[in-house]
This record gives sequence, structure tokens and C-alpha cells, in this order.
Amino acid sequence: MKNLKGEKKKRLVNYKVNWQLFYFVLLFAFLCSFTIMSRLSFLEFLGMFSISLITLTILFVDVYRYKPDYTKKRKMKVLLGIIVFGTMFSGRITEYLFINIARGIGLAQTDSIIYGIPMQAAAMLVTLLFDSHTAIIISFIISIMCGIWQQDAYYTFYVFVGSIVAAFSIMKCKKRTDIIRSGLFVSVANVVGVMIVVMLGEKITAGEVFHSIVFALISGILLSAFISIILPVLEYLFKITTNITLLELLDLNQPLMRNIMINAPGTYHHSVIVGNLVEAVADHIGVNSLLARVSAYYHDIGKMKMPEYFVENQSGAINKHEKLTPHMSSMILISHVKEGLELAEEYNLPESVMEGITQHHGTKLISYFYNKAKEEQAEVPKEEDYRYPGPKPQSKVSALIMIADAVEASSRTVKDPTPARVRNLVEQIVNNILIDGQLDECELTLKDINAIKERFSYIMIGIMHKRIEYPGFDFNKAIGVKDGEKDKGTEQEPAEKGKDRREAVKNGNGKSLDAVKSKPSGA
Repeated sequence: MKNLKGEKKKRLVNYKVNWQLFYFVLLFAFLCSFTIMSRLSFLEFLGMFSISLITLTILFVDVYRYKPDYTKKRKMKVLLGIIVFGTMFSGRITEYLFINIARGIGLAQTDSIIYGIPMQAAAMLVTLLFDSHTAIIISFIISIMCGIWQQDAYYTFYVFVGSIVAAFSIMKCKKRTDIIRSGLFVSVANVVGVMIVVMLGEKITAGEVFHSIVFALISGILLSAFISIILPVLEYLFKITTNITLLELLDLNQPLMRNIMINAPGTYHHSVIVGNLVEAVADHIGVNSLLARVSAYYHDIGKMKMPEYFVENQSGAINKHEKLTPHMSSMILISHVKEGLELAEEYNLPESVMEGITQHHGTKLISYFYNKAKEEQAEVPKEEDYRYPGPKPQSKVSALIMIADAVEASSRTVKDPTPARVRNLVEQIVNNILIDGQLDECELTLKDINAIKERFSYIMIGIMHKRIEYPGFDFNKAIGVKDGEKDKGTEQEPAEKGKDRREAVKNGNGKSLDAVKSKPSGA
């Protein structure tokens, strides 16, 4: 018992307070207290500051507990505080403008104006920029502050209902028009909330009910307009990627996408298949499928610098690696990661997409050139010289891309792709990556890995399906070669290469290298 008590005391003593987070809470509590004050008074300021401090402490403690990644990044903490303070501050300004407009048009009763203030903006912004869990907590915090500001408990209920609807209606937002649709849902929720508040009120005239409903409808429209304006600004200032931004990156008119299609068509085709693979399994393992697909599309953009050194872009039997040393060839392959990162920075790709570029190979060994170096050199070469620099995948998205990249590339070496062979291929690729320790630093579970194997096998079996031969056509015969004549191109191939063209030779990228020696020009 004494030892247990001693351990508890040590834990309490050794507990470290996140002082930086505490200072953020103090700062934004101080700012928010001014937005909910009704008059200038020290005692009222002290009370409002206490309320703001308690509510914001609940918010940041919840984020620190359930979404610790947000608290590790200063910009995310600042953004969260700005959203809370900015919503309350803009609410006060909107109220002031509405009151003056109402007086200008001769509207005698201004009590219903508060229902037109788009206080649900905080929940919608947090859902788009953070996640739905944090948006629910924000809805709770904002509704309490609004009730204290208006000194009306019913207004707390009104704001909370609208905020929850705003958060859940915008969760699957993938285009700008979804914001307008979400605003309409909020308008409907606000009307329902107003009707409930009206039933609980006393001495409310028909005119007040009508005005309250009109303002409740207007609030959803204002909310859509406000979010459409402020969201791109926050995305740009804080470098945050939303689904809307990711969809824009899938546009084939994007400079990087257009360049890779023209300069490295084989790499582009490979990336599209990898994107289809990761998107198919992403939802099953709790990953943003759109982020996974976009990251897969851009993971090999570094190959545009020297596309001819990668087998998927080699149109003929000429292989540029035949004239290079194994170490030089491995350096060229490794360099596409660094060059891809440079291109991503040049074109301002999001950080989440750049992670896929740097981590999709991890620290894998380029086995083909490493083994070739061991055969040609007297001394055993260092493995470090033939490994990618890393880091290993830190997220599920990067791990997905690594596995899909290797599976798609290795599938090109299968001659007779029966379902059993495809499943065996996927099984071997995943097991090799696991044994090599490439998935040690990400959050993939065994359940996730089994789901990946099943979905990848199913999709690759469909992609590698067979077709019946077209009657009357022989597509394997060269054009212009008459019946009974031999194809000169096949005559020139050495006899020893006819048995096995090293179709299963792979480098560390999982891609087969055409081992056919370069033919003389004009052959």
C-alpha cells in the first residue's frame, strides 16, 4: 500500500502542465470575455472572464485528450481560438448592423434579430478544418457563450441545435455547392428551433413570430455566404487542406498532372491504378479516401525529371541502366523522392500530400541493384547506400500508398494472372513490407492489413482479367510480316534471353527492370 501511495504521489509531482496551451486558453478567454459583456464593469468582466476560461479549458482539454495532434501544432491551436473568438466578435458586429438596418426600415421590434445571426459558423468551420468531434464541442461552447451574451437560455438551445445540424450536414463536403446545401439545412433547423422557442415564450405576437422565422431563414443563407468567403482565406493562411482543395488537385488541368501525363505516361498510369487501390480500402480502415487518392496521384511526380530511367516509361528494349554502375542506378532511383518533394514545394502542394511523396518508399532496399553490386564487386556493398532515405510511413495513408505501389508494380511480372497467383502476390508483398519493418511507425492494425490484402486482391484480379482473342486478328504478329516469315525483331533477340527475359527482376521500388541489353541504334 505504501508503495502504491508513493507511486501516485510521484505521478502527481511529475505531471507536466502544458503551459503553452494554458497561455493560449488565458489569451482567448480574455478576448472572448469582452464579446459577451453587456456593459463595462470590472465585476462583470471578471465573471465573464471566469466563464470564458472554464468553457475554453473544457474545449482545449478535450482536444488535448482526444485529438493531441492539434495541440502539437501551434497554428492549429491559434486557429481554434480564432474561430471561437471570431465567431463571437462577428456575431456582435452582425447584431449591431441588423439593429441599425431594422431601425432604418422602420422595424419597431428588434428582439427577433438575434435569430438571424449566423453563430453556427464556428461548428461548420471546425468540421471543415478540423473534424466533427471537435465541432460538437465547439457547438457546446459557442451555444453557452451565446446564451450568456443574450441572457436567454432558450437562445442557447437555438444556437446548439443549428450548430449540430451545421456540423453533421457539412461532414461529407466535397465541393463548394455543398456549403450552400448545408446552409439550407441550417435554415430549416433554425426555423424548427424558433418555433420551439416561440411555444415556450410568453406574450409573443404574430408579427414577432413572423420576423423570427424570416431571420431564422436568413441566417442559413448568411452562413453559406460567410463560410464561402472565409474558408479559402483560412486554408491559405494556415496551410490546411480540406476535401474541396483535394478535389481541385485531381483536376487534370493542374500543371503537375498535365506534365506527368505528357512526360511520364507510364508513371501517370501507374499512379492512377495506385490511387484506385488506396481509395477502395481507405474507408474500411478509417482513412480519408479522397486524401489517399490524391496522395497516390502525386506520389511519383519526381520521376518527371528523368522518366526514361524508370521501366514503366521505357517504350522499347533500351535500358539506360545497362551502362551505369549499380550504385549510380540506385542513386537515380532514390533521387526521385527528393525531386518529387522539390516539385511539391514549388507547386505548393499540401503537407499531407507531400508526406506521401517522402514516405511511400520508407527505408526500403533497392534489392535488384544491391544484389547486382554484390555480384560485380569483390567487397560486399553497404546496404545503407542502396536504401531509400525514409522516413518510414508515419500515417495510414502513406502506408497504404507504399503497399499499393509495390503491389501494382509487381503485378506486371505475373505472366498468367490467375486469382490464386494474384492473391499470393499481394500476400508476399505485404509480408515482405512487414518483415522489413516499414510499417512499424504507422497506426495500421492487423485487422487493417487483412482488409488491405482482401481489397487489393479483389481489385487486382479485376484489373488483370483476361480477354478472348478477336477472330481474324493476330495482334502478336508484327505489321507487314507475311505468313511463314519470321519476325526479324525476334530473330535479333539472343537465344539465352528467349528463355527468360528476367520478367521478375525488381528494384526496391517493386518495379521490374527490363534486363534486355540495349540494341545498337538502327537494329
